[in-house]
Amino acid sequence: MNAYIKHISYYLPAKKITNQDIENLFPEWNGEKIISKIGIKNRHITEKDQFVSDMALEAINNLCEEYQIEKTTIDYLIICTQSPDYYLPTTACIVQNRAGLPTSCAAVDINQGCSGYVYGLSLAKGLVISKIAKNVLLVTAEMYSKHTHHADKGNISIFGDAATATLISDDGLYEIGEFSLGSDGSGYENLIVKNGAMRKAKTDDITEPNDNFLYMNGPEIFRFTAKEIPPMILENLEKNKETRDTVDQFLFHQANTFMLEYLRKIIKIPKEKFIIDMAEYGNTVSSTIPIALKNLISENRNKDKILIAGFGVGYSWGAVCLYKN
Repeated sequence: MNAYIKHISYYLPAKKITNQDIENLFPEWNGEKIISKIGIKNRHITEKDQFVSDMALEAINNLCEEYQIEKTTIDYLIICTQSPDYYLPTTACIVQNRAGLPTSCAAVDINQGCSGYVYGLSLAKGLVISKIAKNVLLVTAEMYSKHTHHADKGNISIFGDAATATLISDDGLYEIGEFSLGSDGSGYENLIVKNGAMRKAKTDDITEPNDNFLYMNGPEIFRFTAKEIPPMILENLEKNKETRDTVDQFLFHQANTFMLEYLRKIIKIPKEKFIIDMAEYGNTVSSTIPIALKNLISENRNKDKILIAGFGVGYSWGAVCLYKN
C-alpha cells in the first residue's frame, strides 16, 4: 500500500505587517533592504485573542469546504505547532472537538518547527501504509509573532503566522516517496524561547528582548543549513532513485531568499526548477512548504516529481520526493 497527499488548504490571518509598517517602527530598517536581504514584503499576523486552535480550525474548515470532505471520514489528526494553546491538553484534542471530527479520530500534537511538514508527512505515511488510519489530517499551525518581542526588528521582519491542512490517504494527487530525516540537538540554543516551560519560568521583564522571547542566532543557523542540507538533498535523490535532472521541482522550507539562493547554487539546482514563494507570507515555519505546494497545485504549475525539504529549529531536517499520481 502507498500513501498520498490528497488535498491541501491553508488559512492566513487577516492582519498584515508590511515592510512600510516595519520601516515606520524602525526607520533604520529600510523596506527595500528587507526585500533585498530576505525577500519578504508582507506577513500575516494573528490578533491578540487568536490562537493556534483558531487557525487550525479555519484551515480544516477551508479544506473540507473546498474539497467537500466529510469530517466523519477523518480518523487521525496530527497538529504540528510550537505555539500550543496550553501545556496540556494537546491542542489536537481541542481542535478535534471544535472542528466536529468524530470521537473515533485519534488526535496528537508534535512540537516541531521548520522541518515539521516533512516530519508530519513521515508519520502520516506510516499510519496509512500500516492501516492504522485511512485518512490522516496533518495540520501545521504556527504563530511566532506571539514569541517575538515588539522591539526585535529582525524576527518581526522574517516570521509570519499561518495554518495549513493536508489530507493524507491511500489515494490522491501525490504519492509520498522515501524520506531522509535527521536531527542534531547540539544546536538547540541557536533558535529558542528559553523561558516559559518547566526548566525556566518566564520573568516579568518584557521591556527589552530577552529569554522570554524568541532568540535566533542567524549565523549559526546558516552554518548548520549549509553543512547539513546539501548532503541530505543528494541522499534523498539517491534514496528515491532520482537525480537533479529527473526531479522537476525543488521546494525547500521558505526560510529567507538569501539562504535559499545559497542552497540552490551549492546543490546546483537550475533556477527554473527552484520554487521561491514567501514574499506575501514571510517565514511561516512548518507552513511554508504546504502553502507553496498548494499554490503550485492551484495555479496548475505543479510538476510530476517534486522534492520537498524542511530544516531548522532543533536542529532537525527532512526531505522526501513526491510523485504525481
